Amino acid sequence: MSNQRPWLANYPSGVPAEIDLHEFASVVAVLESACERFRDRPAFSNMGKVLSYDDVDRLSRQFAAFLTGDLGLKRGDRVALMMPNVLQYPIAIFGVLRAGLTVVNTNPMYTPRELKHQLVDSGAAAIVVLDNFAATVAEVLADTPVKHVITTGLGDLLGFPKALITNLVVKYVKKLVPAFRIDHQIRFNDALARGARQTFRRTELGHEDIAFLQYTGGTTGVAKGAMLTHGNLVANMQQASIWIGRNAKLGQEIIITALPLYHIFALTANGLVFMKFGGLNYLITNPRDMPGFVKELSQVRFTAITGVNTLFNGLLNTPGFDRVDFSSLHLTLGGGMAVQRAVAERWKKVTGVTLVEAYGLTETSPAACMNPLDLPEYNGSIGLPIPSTEVSIQDDNGNELPIGDIGELCVRGPQVMKGYWNRPEETAKVLTADGWLHTGDIARMDEKGYVYIVDRKKDMILVSGFNVYPNEVEDVVATHPGVLEVAAIGVPDEKSGEAVKIVVVRKDPSLTAEDLRQHCKANLTGYKLPRYIEFRDSLPKSNVGKILRRELRDAPKTAA
Repeated sequence: MSNQRPWLANYPSGVPAEIDLHEFASVVAVLESACERFRDRPAFSNMGKVLSYDDVDRLSRQFAAFLTGDLGLKRGDRVALMMPNVLQYPIAIFGVLRAGLTVVNTNPMYTPRELKHQLVDSGAAAIVVLDNFAATVAEVLADTPVKHVITTGLGDLLGFPKALITNLVVKYVKKLVPAFRIDHQIRFNDALARGARQTFRRTELGHEDIAFLQYTGGTTGVAKGAMLTHGNLVANMQQASIWIGRNAKLGQEIIITALPLYHIFALTANGLVFMKFGGLNYLITNPRDMPGFVKELSQVRFTAITGVNTLFNGLLNTPGFDRVDFSSLHLTLGGGMAVQRAVAERWKKVTGVTLVEAYGLTETSPAACMNPLDLPEYNGSIGLPIPSTEVSIQDDNGNELPIGDIGELCVRGPQVMKGYWNRPEETAKVLTADGWLHTGDIARMDEKGYVYIVDRKKDMILVSGFNVYPNEVEDVVATHPGVLEVAAIGVPDEKSGEAVKIVVVRKDPSLTAEDLRQHCKANLTGYKLPRYIEFRDSLPKSNVGKILRRELRDAPKTAA
């Protein structure tokens, strides 16, 4: 890396080049500090129920004591969490961390195949799952190392009688809980009660301890656990809080948390940064219900909101959103996928607040670059490298390229992961000995240090901020007996940024697109499902037989 860092001269006033890495020894230390400073302030709100910082402190202690005392879990053991944004989630996260254990965040929409892989690969000893998704756990449990299952109803922490009513309606009226049987399951509230009878023993944690196994495809379709240490998360929290916190009022912020906390963006930007500020995380359980989402927004004077482009676009196109009170809003942060200019311009017109674009990866905990908050309008870049972060545009041989040249975006900083769980060869492909993470994104940097994404080196597809890896989709489609060959690509989509398209060569002439859709639906999460299906007689290939996805991407979009 050259000594030139053109971005530093363009940092917002008052933002230092480096962060204090040693203010907090762990994520738990951040929680403890917030609970001490803001004990009586609201911390999390969901479905009309508010938990104070004191509540979070008490309940997470109880859950930690249960995990170590009743279940006998040992330091470093992995605990999977499979829930949407409900109050149980932050209690479980902080309880697991306070027990000295590692959180394995798990998408509740996973199919049995996807869930089994993650539980086996992580070696999870326990799982906490919402009843709505427990049938999936029950289907694969016997084939995993999981020994303990903690189940919970949607309303469990809402208090009597609302908890009882909510759970009965969800199960028997809305019928959102498929039947399941898990022997010796433990109810979440029972776990808290049992933990309250145990003695909580504080675990000393340091920067090198692994806090999260955050699963991602990386550069291939094999889901791998990025080892994010307490130091990684503390660093990124410090970096982001310095950048966005100048306008924050301690103990008074209300951030809308619509992205799931199992997604690294919401986990860090909302869950940790705003905890440090003593803010209230207003949890949205089902942001896909846009009318319901807008109704909730109309009931709270929120100061900040994070999301992906599709979420902002959806809100803008929902009746009533333009009548929401935006008088307290000072931060709108977009990440996870590219923010579209049309959406950013319309957001500014409706809310009066600039939609600030940031860039990151699971492997960087996640933030690496961010635009200044005082930008008057959308600029098309992913911003400047945040404090204590180096960015380099490199060629295929690892040589740094001059300003303006196009190459691979590489990142180095304290937020970069320790590596992939039990996959040293995969780690070596993306992480160099001197600490550079090769992102696989093709970018350029201008003379002011602003970074612009040009393309992706890897073939990853980005659907509403979620990574979809062609290899995984192809592997699933290829198991259909009627398929000879298949290639998966991403194609532009107005709603989700990109959508999955598969191009298939039939083995069985009678194979239909509907056949493939049903096959994929049984094996892939919703956002990974192919929206477009095309049949061809052959696929374009290189001289060594590798399918040329780029040629398929450049072809016109068609649907079967």
